Amino acid sequence: MHDEIRKQMSAQFRDYYQTLGVAKSATAQEIKSAFRKLARQHHPDTAKDKKAAEEKFKEVNEAYEVLGDPEKRKRYDEFGANWQHGPPPPGAGGPAGGGFRRRGAQVFEQDFEFGGTGFSDFFEQMFGGMRGGARNGFGEQPQRGQDAEADILVTLEEALNGSTRQISFRRGNSKKLETFTVKIPKGIREGQKIRLAGQGGTGAGGGGAGDLFLRVKYQRHPDFEIDGEDLVYDLEVPAWDAVLGASVTVPTLGGKVKLKIPPGTQSGKKFRLPGMGLPLGATKRGDLFAAVSITVPESPDSKEKVLWEAIAAAHGR
Repeated sequence: MHDEIRKQMSAQFRDYYQTLGVAKSATAQEIKSAFRKLARQHHPDTAKDKKAAEEKFKEVNEAYEVLGDPEKRKRYDEFGANWQHGPPPPGAGGPAGGGFRRRGAQVFEQDFEFGGTGFSDFFEQMFGGMRGGARNGFGEQPQRGQDAEADILVTLEEALNGSTRQISFRRGNSKKLETFTVKIPKGIREGQKIRLAGQGGTGAGGGGAGDLFLRVKYQRHPDFEIDGEDLVYDLEVPAWDAVLGASVTVPTLGGKVKLKIPPGTQSGKKFRLPGMGLPLGATKRGDLFAAVSITVPESPDSKEKVLWEAIAAAHGR
């Protein structure tokens, strides 16, 4: 297990464009479409080889986390394979992937490596950073250790139901790999921090250890966009179903549900499924909205063309 985690934490450059199979000149919509296609293909709930799919799904998610965010994409494009020579992430306490602690009047760099957070070590070092914790001190005055901070990728299902995760942590050049069981509470929101008291940087002169904070980031979902506590699903409806009405299947975080599409439904129409969004407090949940986009055949055959022409003629074309 330790060898596997060490492998996950190797800070090798990751080509996110290659992961999504898009060109560096790809538009935001092309990147989004590529992510959704691959995410559905490798989602652990539908894949036969769940272990392999889970790893691939994480890689695809991480790539979209970067390329789907204009600021992260700009930073990634600017430094590319020379990422180790770039400046630290915004707000980081020191070099990318590390922080600082003080002993006396000197400053010592202290690096942290993580496993099990859902992000690669490359991502952590380029975009995560370690924040805070540096203390002024002189002589042998006790000083509290540095607070360490890293991102943890949480699925929407984990946010809805809660879970426990195994997180590994290694300090600096230490060969000791520490493993913690982290509880992800039901209803946790993106941006919240999970605190592991006393698991940060070591203190100096008898000072106590700092804390470790895991900052929650929601894993991108192939089906849903997040809008506060609400979820939005892009419901593609064939033109004939929009005209005649139909019963369709809509995915939710708790399984699939049936939704009735009335005749004459227009593109852009949103159907509200109450209480099927993300947790809102201890007992309530947000809503799920199915947003209609009407599709038409891209390459109709000769028979289909005759039918469409008949419809057009009936409307006075």
